[in-house]
Amino acid sequence: MAMFVLLFALFSSQSSAAQVPLLMWSSEGLPPLASPAAGHITSNAQLTAYLTSAFGSGPNTVLLFLQDKLSKEDFTLFGGVFGNKQDSAFPNLEAALQASPSSVSLPALEWSDSSAMLTLLQEELDVSPVLVDADTLSHLSINTSASNLLLINLPYCTGLGKSCKEVLHENDGIIGEALSIMKDKGVHFTAMYTGLQPSRVIPERSMSQQAVGRSLLQTVEPTVKEPIIFNVTRNPCIMLWVQNLNISLTGEWIDLAAQPPSLDGSICNDSYSLLVLTYASGYTLRFAMRQRFYKVSARNWFTLDSVQLQSKDLTASYIGSRNIYAPAEYSFHCQSVTSFRDTLLVPSSNNNKNSTQWRLNFVDFQIQGFGLANGTNFSYASDCAGFFTAGIWMGLITSLLMLWIFVYGMHMIMQLNTMDRFDDPKGPSISVPQTE
Repeated sequence: MAMFVLLFALFSSQSSAAQVPLLMWSSEGLPPLASPAAGHITSNAQLTAYLTSAFGSGPNTVLLFLQDKLSKEDFTLFGGVFGNKQDSAFPNLEAALQASPSSVSLPALEWSDSSAMLTLLQEELDVSPVLVDADTLSHLSINTSASNLLLINLPYCTGLGKSCKEVLHENDGIIGEALSIMKDKGVHFTAMYTGLQPSRVIPERSMSQQAVGRSLLQTVEPTVKEPIIFNVTRNPCIMLWVQNLNISLTGEWIDLAAQPPSLDGSICNDSYSLLVLTYASGYTLRFAMRQRFYKVSARNWFTLDSVQLQSKDLTASYIGSRNIYAPAEYSFHCQSVTSFRDTLLVPSSNNNKNSTQWRLNFVDFQIQGFGLANGTNFSYASDCAGFFTAGIWMGLITSLLMLWIFVYGMHMIMQLNTMDRFDDPKGPSISVPQTE
């Protein structure tokens, strides 16, 4: 039994066809059989040849324990391996294999039909099987002058309301009781334990469906969404990439990015760009950008002056120039551009009522309206998240305050002076002239 469990580690990783294990032992001894090589599946022809040599001479009594389902994994999961013999579900089976003069373990026996094993034994013994149980076997008179095929059916854990370990442990008890009865009768027999079909089948993938060569074990990256590009004379003029364009009026969010837009009405020149996204659902978004020269920084900057949402007769406008800006040759990027939380889009005072009713939430938003020198690629992005956040400033100020306290304390300690004159209690008092 221990050898069978150790063989499983080699067999399970190299074969995936349907197989059943077979354990075989005898009270008199069996012909020697070399241990199969790792990954080898014993065919029905090989098993037939071995059974012919085992049952070749004289009558034989075969006690076949045929379980509804059985696989190698049942032994490794519930066999009490690695020294945990007290947890084994097969104590009687292990004891029988150890006490037998010889035994044969076939971890991977080719399985094609549930009746293949029973048919094979009937042909080898030339006798019909007799279905018995422990109680019937104890009262059965066995004629040892002729071959006998005694069949004991064992259930599997599927649909019995018990755990697999409990069912297999009960089956092991039936096996132990049957072997004890045969021993009490003094009948020489050969016992076999196998399954009608596998309890676990690993599907085998066709090689034509598998990628050839070496590859990283990682998930397939999803397809990257293409940016929205407005071209003028075949040259990119405005680019927009956004993961979600969420808008909401009544609490239900609508993602416009999931719909293909029309760019009719978009315009761009050296100082002004307008991107118009018209959707079949009746919504229109307008992004107006302007480029200006600022004397303080001595460079051109672009700002997203306004975002306008139009739906039928309702129009909502938002100002973005206060928060959405970047150098003219850069693009602008922000993970979240909203009109209601950490507001970057401020509702316009011209139609404040409509603007406050609508809620905008642009996720992973990047836009560039000028200086598209990289063709269909964005330029360097100016991100909305500043480098010095409020937490960083608080940490720096606290650290500087603690450092000042430390330096001040060290300075005070260094100013301390020890006494250089001491009073003698046995002599006259020291007189210190005031002129010193």
